[in-house]
Amino acid sequence: MTRPAFKPGLWGWLALFVLAALLPLLKPGGYVLDIAINTMIWAMLAYGLNVMLGYTGLLPLAHAGFFGIGAYAVGILTLKSGWSFWLAWPFAVILCALLGLLLGLVAFRTKGDVFAIFTLGVGVIIQLVINKWDALTGGNEGLNGVPPPQGFLGLDFSKAANFYYVALAALILTVLIVARTRGSVFGRSLVAIRGGEDLARSAGIDVFSHKLRAMMLSTALAGLAGGVYAAYVGFLGSSVTGPTTTFTVLLYLLVGGVGTLAGPLLGTALIYVALQFMKGLQDYQYIVFGPLLVLLVMFAPQGLAGLWDRSRLRRASARTERTVDHA
Repeated sequence: MTRPAFKPGLWGWLALFVLAALLPLLKPGGYVLDIAINTMIWAMLAYGLNVMLGYTGLLPLAHAGFFGIGAYAVGILTLKSGWSFWLAWPFAVILCALLGLLLGLVAFRTKGDVFAIFTLGVGVIIQLVINKWDALTGGNEGLNGVPPPQGFLGLDFSKAANFYYVALAALILTVLIVARTRGSVFGRSLVAIRGGEDLARSAGIDVFSHKLRAMMLSTALAGLAGGVYAAYVGFLGSSVTGPTTTFTVLLYLLVGGVGTLAGPLLGTALIYVALQFMKGLQDYQYIVFGPLLVLLVMFAPQGLAGLWDRSRLRRASARTERTVDHA
């Protein structure tokens, strides 16, 4: 049986999530919990983008649109239709997956830059529909008063310390799904497609079907993150569904490492936290991050997680050479 890609780093991930679970018990301030919850939400969105960009080599620039669809689906169903969050949330995930399937049926008839431009257009359309459909989404005024989750183990999820565990559970689920996908035959087939679609076809891989499934997984994870965002923030506006959000998440992914398991979480944590500390320099944030990103692409094109993997492989190779020399 093939060993999942998650297993070699299992103890590191377990330690990370155990430490994360202990954070609310230390009674940090509300600001710290807010940063932690938002980091987990945006990391989930980055993992969804990584499924497409990291494993198939395709850049879907409508990604934030599906985040918005998931968020608005939860917001509308809980606020206007009286649904429980625990029903609205999986419904939003399924809805995003199905809409991702429809997008893929059309978008995968294009390739490369045309695919990115086409999905960018779809993302803009999603934002415009959300912004103009006043009766359903609230239009420019947005959707205000989305209720937090209720009725689970008697916990009050309007408190950040309790909601933190909803976000953490969703992040753990996301990492498990992506890790399992990455180590499966399906995941290796996606990597083969990234290496060359013609070569993948010659190996017997159904390229179109695999890309459709990857798109569905990617948009489902975006919807998963969107549902958590809606329940936590309580207010939704169309600005969060636009291409700017997609490019911001892409920045997280590039810094952390495209195609790596730790990259989306690492990049999101570093950049999101840095941006919070630089709020006073909001007009100059990207003047700082722009040159840093250029240097990162030049010297660590696989991101920080990829840089760590390469250094670990070099150390392992050096140890092997020393062992051979001593023998």
